[in-house]
Amino acid sequence: MTTTSDAQAAAQWELSKLVHELDMQNAARLRERVAELGLTVAQASALRELTGPMTLSELAVRMSCEPSNATVVIDKLESQRLIERRPHPSDRRAKQLLLTPEGVERRERLLKLVREDTFFPGLTQQEQDALQDLLQRAISHR
Repeated sequence: MTTTSDAQAAAQWELSKLVHELDMQNAARLRERVAELGLTVAQASALRELTGPMTLSELAVRMSCEPSNATVVIDKLESQRLIERRPHPSDRRAKQLLLTPEGVERRERLLKLVREDTFFPGLTQQEQDALQDLLQRAISHR
């Protein structure tokens, strides 16, 4: 005999599986698309979040990662000549990260790719907005 609590548990489990599957599909699609630009997802995230001069710590917060992880990403982007480190104007101990002209161009290509791709096929823009709202609410209540 199935109880209400069993049915609720099954529904919660199924919802978790669906969210996981959506995440897996979306991550694979994102990896595939940013690879076309010669980037990893972490590198694409850094380029996306680097909207102006900022420190590594500020960028790490925006990327939702530890500064040590961001350092590895930034080192790679610097070796590709997409970003540069400059002395911070008011903090001698800090460096500012800035996009190079090549970095600005690659960032624009990245934003165009994301704008034009359908990461959630089968959902209208209104449904995608509703899904985003629901996921943000779920995350904020953790």
